[in-house]
This record gives sequence, C-alpha cells and structure tokens, in this order.
Amino acid sequence: MIKLSRTKIELSIDCPRCFWLDMRHDIKRPPGFPFTINNAIDFLLKKEFDEHRMAGTPHRIISENKIDAVPYKAPEMDSWRHNFTGVQFEHQDTGFLVYGAVDDVWINPAGELIVVDYKATGSTAHKIYDSYKRQMEVYQWLLKQNGFKVSNIGYFLFARVNKANGFHDAKLSFDIFLEPLLGDSSWVEGAITRAKEIYDGGLPVVGSECEYCPYVNKRVKSVS
Repeated sequence: MIKLSRTKIELSIDCPRCFWLDMRHDIKRPPGFPFTINNAIDFLLKKEFDEHRMAGTPHRIISENKIDAVPYKAPEMDSWRHNFTGVQFEHQDTGFLVYGAVDDVWINPAGELIVVDYKATGSTAHKIYDSYKRQMEVYQWLLKQNGFKVSNIGYFLFARVNKANGFHDAKLSFDIFLEPLLGDSSWVEGAITRAKEIYDGGLPVVGSECEYCPYVNKRVKSVS
C-alpha cells in the first residue's frame, strides 16, 4: 500500500501539483524552519498529561474547563503519537495507507475518544485556521475507521507565551488554554479519493496561488 499521511492530504488540497511531485517523484517543498520550541512544548505537555493518564485522573485544564474526561490510557497511544506510524487505516478503494499522528486523546464517560491537538503560539490571536480544522477532522475520521466511538468535539490546547511576564531568571511563562472545535469528517473520504485521482493522473498545472510551484519548474522538466 502507498502511505498517505494527514499532511499529504492537506498538501493535495493546497496544491495538486506539489502533491503529485512529492508523491510520484519525491520532489518536496523546501522545508520550513525547525520549530524547536514548539517541539519542546509538545514533549512537556505529553509528559504532563501522561502522568494523569497513568493515574486515571483529569489534568487541571480539563477540570477547569468542566470537561468530563480523562487522558485515554491504552497500549496503542505510543504508536498513535509517533510521526511515522500514527493512527492508521488501510483504504481499500484507493490502496492508500492513511495515517496521522495525534498529540493526545482523551476519553469521556460515554466511551467516546476526544482528539486533542497542541499548538504553541506567541500571538495574542489564537485563530483556528481551516488547516487546523481539517487536521482535527482527519484524526477523528481515522479513529472512527478503526471502530472507535469518537466525539465530534475536539480541543486545541494552546500554549501562548505570556509576554507581559517578561523573561526573568531565564524563565519564560506560558498561558495554557483550550479552544473547542465541532468537527465534521464527512469530507475526508472524498479528499482521499481525489488524492488518488491526482496521484494516478498526469502532472497538474501550476497552482495559480502556490508560492512553491515557480521554484520547481526547472526540475519538473526532467520528470514530466
């Protein structure tokens, strides 16, 4: 099976040409700057929530927001959170192995899994972008395909730098807060089918709004 990650689904939506070049010829967009602070925050949040996962208790952010849930405790959590495995589903109609790595999963008394995604920001505006929404919904879809009961409500856990507190004694403070999202994963199936059509087709035209396409035109001549 051909592996299709959550990020590749997003790429197929953003620019079919970049998706085709990536999947068919391993011509990738230039990588962005490494988000080392974001990665550190992810690591620390996972470590903190894992303590409550083992104890079966709600984290304070869960209790403060009056959410009736605890971190989900199951052997598969390690693979679900690993970038190269994630939550997986073999999509028979397209031959894609669809997968995506979640940041966290909680569970409520009804046995529904709740998808949680961590976001680090230095901005006072904590906008939930369309790409964030689709990210959450792909995770929800994957869990549903694996036979789990999944809550349509997911949460973004924002860690925002508290600039007002300054940078004293080599310590930087963060405000932690939640933003709920009512997900609708009904579009995912169609997006996977569309991704397969792009994959099987010829080289798509240059994306009119894609800032990356002009940089690969020279390389494209050797594969088109």
